[in-house]
Amino acid sequence: MNWIGRSIKRVEDERLLRGEGRFLADLRQPGTLEAIFVRSPHAHAAVRGIDIAAARAAPGVVAVFTARDTAGRTAPVCVAGEVHTPERLLRELKPLDRVHPTPLFPAERVTYVGQPIALVVAERRAQALDAAELVAVDYEPLPAVTDAAAALAPGAPLVEPEWGSNLALSVGIRKGDPDAAFAGAPVVVEEEFTSHRYVAAPLETRGIQATMDPVTGQLTVWASTQTAHVLQGLIAVSLRMPPDRVRVIACDVGGGFGQKGVQSVEDMLVAFAARELGRTVRWVEQRGENLVAAPHARDQVAPHRGRGDRGRPHPRAARRGDHELRRLQLPRHGGAVQLAVAPARAVRRAARVDPGAGRAHQHVLHDRVSRRRPSRGGIRDGAHHRAARRAARPRAGRRARAKPRAEGGDALRHRPPVPRRLRAGLRFGRFRGAVAPRAQADRAGGRARRQRAPAPDGRLIGVGFALYVEGTGMGPFEGATVRVQPSGRVHIATGACSSGQGHRTTYAQIAADVLAVPIEAIDVVGGDTAAVPYGIGTIASRSTVTAGNAVHQASQLVRDRLLAIAAEMLETATADLELADGKVRLKGAPGRAVELAQISREATAAVLRRGAPGDGLLAETAYFRPPTVTYASAAHAVLVAVDPETGIVSIERYVVVHDCGRVVNPLLADAQIAGGVMQGIGGVLYEEMAYDAQGQALSGSFMDYAIPIAAQAPPLVLDHIENPSPRNPLGVKGLGEGGAIGPPAAIANAVEDALRPLGVVVRRGPLTPARVRELIRNSSQRGGAA
Repeated sequence: MNWIGRSIKRVEDERLLRGEGRFLADLRQPGTLEAIFVRSPHAHAAVRGIDIAAARAAPGVVAVFTARDTAGRTAPVCVAGEVHTPERLLRELKPLDRVHPTPLFPAERVTYVGQPIALVVAERRAQALDAAELVAVDYEPLPAVTDAAAALAPGAPLVEPEWGSNLALSVGIRKGDPDAAFAGAPVVVEEEFTSHRYVAAPLETRGIQATMDPVTGQLTVWASTQTAHVLQGLIAVSLRMPPDRVRVIACDVGGGFGQKGVQSVEDMLVAFAARELGRTVRWVEQRGENLVAAPHARDQVAPHRGRGDRGRPHPRAARRGDHELRRLQLPRHGGAVQLAVAPARAVRRAARVDPGAGRAHQHVLHDRVSRRRPSRGGIRDGAHHRAARRAARPRAGRRARAKPRAEGGDALRHRPPVPRRLRAGLRFGRFRGAVAPRAQADRAGGRARRQRAPAPDGRLIGVGFALYVEGTGMGPFEGATVRVQPSGRVHIATGACSSGQGHRTTYAQIAADVLAVPIEAIDVVGGDTAAVPYGIGTIASRSTVTAGNAVHQASQLVRDRLLAIAAEMLETATADLELADGKVRLKGAPGRAVELAQISREATAAVLRRGAPGDGLLAETAYFRPPTVTYASAAHAVLVAVDPETGIVSIERYVVVHDCGRVVNPLLADAQIAGGVMQGIGGVLYEEMAYDAQGQALSGSFMDYAIPIAAQAPPLVLDHIENPSPRNPLGVKGLGEGGAIGPPAAIANAVEDALRPLGVVVRRGPLTPARVRELIRNSSQRGGAA
């Protein structure tokens, strides 16, 4: 029976639906202490003193920690999730770079609202909350800057005064002769597009629980994390402990979307408190903390060239023939504390999108709002579509022709302008006859005719498209151990942590396909550093490519051992044997068979009987190292109706055609895309993390920060194009971010298309009713684009 390619319901769902999930908040052990952070109410202020006496004397309080306690005993948190390649990457791109390791507590200045400044640990959560109110901090408020352009202005308040500038990173790539290309281009467009700041807002907030074994000296950490092994390494470095004395276990994770793929000072501080007190300490983040203090996403002005309003540069995009020629300069908010390698990768992405001539440049700026990190889809917001609209072809055709050309699923001819050592990861091509024709077909058949006239109720109809190519399955590696237990059950351990993707189902399908056992006989554990010694985690659409292939390779090794041991037991050659129905049997004589449980016990008996090498376990470990990323792609098409009186945008129909290579489980793949589309819709229509001029959050609760609900889900049509990747044995490509990448550009295009008769240009989101009405009003007042 072939298990890969079958739509199988998630095996983990029954346990979760019964309320038997083990999320971080469910793990409280007897005697566990509760931790609450005291956070800065200022975006920028000097800390002149902290008085913890009243809090320390409050009922139930066990300890109050500040910078005085951690100074000299902990190391700062450095680049999370980027610890494997930053030095090489930054050396290749030769940027102006200022990496800012983050101390666990600020000693002299706070740099954003929500920054932890003290930690209260008490017997009960309510006691810790009450005591946190008693911590008295003497602040001296200082000027703050929250705008990217203002951060570079002369005399702007500096996040790091010793640097003399708020420019944290500046890196660029050039290809061809962009000046000559623009000089000869028949169409030149100058625009500015802003990808506004919003938040991952997972259903389960962040959390961590830690305990110190007084006998072994081992620190065990349970966390709501996407990257258990990275967290293990950073805790070990920060607390100055040997890594083998730190065990991290990923709990059930109620959504991550990249926010839980990076580590924060809160993780280190809770572990520090557990070590110092010799007791179990737990921290469960409150929703307001998550919105204000957890890593944010987007907040980028992109792409630009030239001069424009407010002194900011603007993009310059030119089109000649089938190639788009671009100049990019990408100011981006880095947040109060900058971890610099992800923006450098963003410049590489910007450069490799375009096969024509051009240059890409990115500035990353310090400001006084919470730090920004990649979140589901990273910086892949399409913003260069304005040039296509100005050309003469139908819009879908222009977008299709703007993509690189190469034959076959992953036959890749386009090589971007980057250093040779980095090129292996930056090649991609088009997928002929796949996504673009499907997107164009959706526009045909009456939808174009509907667009020419308002709907009967006066709403304006618009159509939008977005095509993208995404590098997925990044390395450097992922590991998996596959073991046949004496009971006959198969146990899989991997470094990839599930946060709702269905790993226990898909990895079981991959192993079952090799071992010919039912998936009900397979157990999967992800994100336990004691179960598999090395790993990375689940980020950047990588798990099925990396961990999936590691499971596949380890399963093949186990299969070979099963056949070899069974051949001795049955006194026959391995070539005469086959696996089926949880047994190894003789081909043509299914009655002569041994069960996997028998083989597992025989493997142990052989060690005892003959002194054979090994531990007697029928287990194999494999690490898959992808030679480069695999490129998934998709076309998104959307039909919207815009009410010009109220500004309400309604999505009438949404279509996605996606290529993620070989599809392991179509049911779960569709669910991934559907969830991603809804997250993308939230980003472009509803969600915004807004700040005032003093750096105070204006959307610090779900009363102010709007996320989409099920009733707002549009009719969704999904289709998959399977172009297997030649870069891994399974032929898979990443999928997790795919659904979220397309909606911002596609919906913005559609709204602009609907409002084209009014002269509206959409340059930023979210497209709330108030903003749409403002666009219409400004356009009518100026007689053109708003």
